[in-house]
This record gives sequence, structure tokens and C-alpha cells, in this order.
Amino acid sequence: MKDQTQMTAALTREDVTALILTAKKAGRLTWEGIAETIGMSPVFTHSACMGMNAFPSDKAQALVAALDLPAEAADLLSEPPTKIWSQAVPTDPCIYRLYEIVGVYGPTIKALIEEKFGTGIMSAIDFEMSLSREANPKGDRVKLEMSGKYLGYNAW
Repeated sequence: MKDQTQMTAALTREDVTALILTAKKAGRLTWEGIAETIGMSPVFTHSACMGMNAFPSDKAQALVAALDLPAEAADLLSEPPTKIWSQAVPTDPCIYRLYEIVGVYGPTIKALIEEKFGTGIMSAIDFEMSLSREANPKGDRVKLEMSGKYLGYNAW
């Protein structure tokens, strides 16, 4: 990786992500701790740090200050994302299982949304998600909650 003085001349969004990950590791920080510092949720904070969402300007500036990043990183963190995936189906076991859940339960979720709301979708823009750990005698469970605004299809 380039040193920070070389990167600031032509800083890219990918460079900012690398700097964030380096600062997180060096500071032994958690996503929950970083999110709390800037007043955001851990889910959105991580997603925006990875370039999949854009931070509001004030939150981008707070992150830059908290992680001691170059000042111009705030502008890049506030730019709308391109959301480009490098693989059609990821091979990372955890991410692959999420794809599996959507593959298996996607049609069920769609059918139940349509029964309860009508023909439409759940927004991924006006969206919230949280993740928590749930104790269970059979083994701890991952609780993933998603809440997206319902958007009905317009009849033509």
C-alpha cells in the first residue's frame, strides 16, 4: 500500500476504505465503537466505509476526525456509491449463506409482502438493519432485523 503522503495527491474511494481498515486495525477498534463515535448505526457505518453507501457530510467529517484520515477523504465518503460487486455469487461462507437465504426464502418473502401490502417492494434505500447476538441453549443465534419502506408498484 502507498504511504499516506503519496495517497493524498490522488486519493480514491478504494484508498479511503484501505485507510479506514488500517486505522481500525491499528486502533483495535470495533465497528460498534466507530459507529457510536460518529452517531451512526454499525450496519450503516460499515457499509458506508466499504463504499456501498454515502455518509452525510457531517458524519463523513466526524469519521475522518475520529480515524485521523486525510481531510479530502470526507468528500469521497459523501459521494454516492456505485455499488459494484466483484462476484455474481460470493464464495465467502458467511456472505454465501445470506445469498442462500434470499435464494430459498426470497419468493416466500415476496409472496408474504404482496399478501400484506399489495404488489410492491421493500425499499433498500429507506432501510434500516440491525444485528444482535441471541443466547440459545442449542448455540447462540444471529438475529438480523431488516426494515424497509414499502413501495407499491404504480398501475399503468
